[in-house]
Amino acid sequence: MVYDKSKPLTKRNVIEFLRECGIEVKTNTKARGNQGLYQKNRIDLAKNIKDDKAISVLVHEFAHHIHYKTDKDFIKTGGSLEKLFDTKDIKEIKSELIQVTRLTDKNSRLTVFLDAKEETSKTIKSMQSAIKRDYPNFQRSKKFVEFEKYIKNTDAKYLTKYDVIKIIKGFFIKKEVILSVKNIENDFPNMPKAFQIYIKLCSLQRKQSKLARRINKLSKYYEKPTELFARFVSGYFMTPETVETIAPNATHKFLELLKKGYYKELKDLFEIFRDL
Repeated sequence: MVYDKSKPLTKRNVIEFLRECGIEVKTNTKARGNQGLYQKNRIDLAKNIKDDKAISVLVHEFAHHIHYKTDKDFIKTGGSLEKLFDTKDIKEIKSELIQVTRLTDKNSRLTVFLDAKEETSKTIKSMQSAIKRDYPNFQRSKKFVEFEKYIKNTDAKYLTKYDVIKIIKGFFIKKEVILSVKNIENDFPNMPKAFQIYIKLCSLQRKQSKLARRINKLSKYYEKPTELFARFVSGYFMTPETVETIAPNATHKFLELLKKGYYKELKDLFEIFRDL
């Protein structure tokens, strides 16, 4: 197959290149809620993506295709960096790839969750300091005895476990009462300020635990070899100088293998559009 190496880098030309490689490219799908999606010999590109971002997504998904051709078990296993970089000494390369992922995916859900976790931790520490002003011996890791004594005979005790609760009051004439952590000052105006803060702190600790679970799940996804490789390839294709600066070892090894043809048609992509 002969490629026209004079073509400018456009979304249309990249799609044409991929189709010439035998890949079916769909540009009118939702890509299962993602910007792009790779399935065997098929790339789905979400609609209404700006051209620069679309090119980045197409290269990312093409890297998955190359990975599939290199290691056909990658869909089930996530692949192997040792296989992708043809070396057993992968520790430093993996560390660099993680840094590239963080750079190229700054608006990812993982980054959003990490930022939210950091902000939540700061707020919790601030609340802890506020409680300590009235109760110097207060520790989050220990039972808050004064609070427990105060709260046990009030409906506010439920808010230490739930952010919002509905309570049915009355025997013959029933009445629904909605209580929430956000409205703690209005729902319980006579409660000591330190106790109101503690209830909010309990809510933030629940949020923190939820964020930790989501971060753990997403980290496992983002650190799959196939995702690290695809983000590296896309990042290097779009901003080679930046990626080479933060991932010199990965870049050196990648280029060495790329020029040898180890990554098959990926070499053609770089030769046509990036003057390899």
